[in-house]
Amino acid sequence: MVVGSGFGGSVAALRLAEKGYRVLVLEAGAWFADADFATTSFELRRYLFRPEIGCYGIQRIDTLNNAMILSGAGVGGGSLVYANTLYEPLPEFYTDPQWAHLTDWRAELAPYYDQAKRMLGVVTNPTHTPSDEALRQVAEEMGVGDTFHSAPVGVHFGTGAGEPVADPYFGGAGPERRGCTECGECMTGCRHNAKNTLVKNYLHLAERLGAQVRPLSTVTRIRPVGADGQHLRKDLQNLPNDVQNLPTDAREAGKTTPRIGEGRYVVTVKDTRPTRPGRYELTASHVILAASALGTQRLLHRMRETGDLPELSPRLGALSRTNSESLLGAIRTGDGPDFSRGVAITSSIHPDPQTHIEPVRYGHGSNAMSALQTVLTDEVEGTPRWRTWAAELWRQRRILPRIYDLRHWSERTVIALVMQSLDNSITTFPRRTRFTRRWVLGSRQGHGAPNPTWIPAANEAVRRMARIVGGVPGGNIGEQFNRPLTAHFLGGCVIGDSAGTGVIDPYHRVFNYPGLHVVDGSAVSANLGVNPSLTITAQAERAMALWPNKGEPDPRPDLGEQYAVTRPVPPLTPAVPGPAPGALRLPITPV
Repeated sequence: MVVGSGFGGSVAALRLAEKGYRVLVLEAGAWFADADFATTSFELRRYLFRPEIGCYGIQRIDTLNNAMILSGAGVGGGSLVYANTLYEPLPEFYTDPQWAHLTDWRAELAPYYDQAKRMLGVVTNPTHTPSDEALRQVAEEMGVGDTFHSAPVGVHFGTGAGEPVADPYFGGAGPERRGCTECGECMTGCRHNAKNTLVKNYLHLAERLGAQVRPLSTVTRIRPVGADGQHLRKDLQNLPNDVQNLPTDAREAGKTTPRIGEGRYVVTVKDTRPTRPGRYELTASHVILAASALGTQRLLHRMRETGDLPELSPRLGALSRTNSESLLGAIRTGDGPDFSRGVAITSSIHPDPQTHIEPVRYGHGSNAMSALQTVLTDEVEGTPRWRTWAAELWRQRRILPRIYDLRHWSERTVIALVMQSLDNSITTFPRRTRFTRRWVLGSRQGHGAPNPTWIPAANEAVRRMARIVGGVPGGNIGEQFNRPLTAHFLGGCVIGDSAGTGVIDPYHRVFNYPGLHVVDGSAVSANLGVNPSLTITAQAERAMALWPNKGEPDPRPDLGEQYAVTRPVPPLTPAVPGPAPGALRLPITPV
């Protein structure tokens, strides 16, 4: 059973289906065909994910004490809403002390980065946009012009905008595709069949092999079968019809009692839609958590607090990362070029070795996210940030109507996504709300330097960019209250050599709980300094490559034993034929 259908969950679904396992994917969000996506971000019911108010879109917005977090929802997870930007990480990622002593991670992950790139159809962005030209000039002014380059993106450009083509990646096993129109709508959902989302590759192929995907299914509880072998029987009449018909352990668990030590888990599921109350239970020999760093942490924290998984590592929640991120922008106040054209991210610069800046865009008319922007402020020692912000608002009061022009924001704004590979973190922890007594996630500063609430190099770059485009620099509202905005919340279930140092082992198995695994962004064990999707995919590819085929001996050391480099296991039924670009190419010998 795979909880979540993002980059980690989709990889798990395909690779385990190839190895003969029966796979059920549970996704809290909805299933979207291309035509189902919002035409602009103002169509909140199809864009924002907020089930309590009837919104079942692809964009989640959550808050912690130390961050505002953007993440994805829906079958395909973050791939539906992300900016399709697929970089390998900066060098500091591989040498982070949390995990560097375990193995040579650069060498071990290299073949799986290659596999992930071919599966996700990574190419270099072919277009130089006005946003790129502005960023290039910023780099020249800052003395780092040689770092400017076009971004690697997971988009099908083809031979022309909108041109249909037979499956270009998987030897006919994948769906038909169309050439990118460069409309800038990647982050509100690609309606043109050009973005290489997970429903076009991993999930599509997994379903062809029999994996089943159940949308609008929220997991609320996970607990192991009791040590005495007893198990709650299922009331199958209360299960939804499509669950009753699943050819998985879901039905079999209602008829039989599993053997002691088999490592089965009982998983409680509810319909995501509040108007459809009721819960049902399923069992699985293996449960793979891939519900995003935030979702997986929330679930595991709650299970430890309620006593369902009391032996989870005390390191749960530690080394949670915001990718040292900041989302800023330059808003043009006069006439000029249309910044909404192109794919979501098109280029990058490095103002210093640890800092990475990318220009980001939304498509024409998608201006709802402008509600999170405000005037740019620095941090002034001894002065509360909100006071500095209020003073800046007053100083720029005459141009505020132009800054908050909701009709043309995407056309006038170059968003600057800033990431760093510095060693800083926050620690998450569970707490109950004062009035409702519900479990929620809190956070505090963690290991390393304080998580930055602003990045001086980023502010400098955005001020230069604003001057170049003829506008004003902008920040985001969260930073004014020391809650920087991040689209890349990571970590919290990091890899270690024991339950005293990490939540999972180097094979992504949860310490103390055989059969429980984590393969999403929460398993990213260091700041990346780049967009994380490729790394989440590569880590999941490696983890699944080391699983045995169903019924065969497990080549990995037992859970809790010392790590050993392990030979990858070729699958019984590869989904992609050998000559195709996306064919599985495992290293012949251990790295």
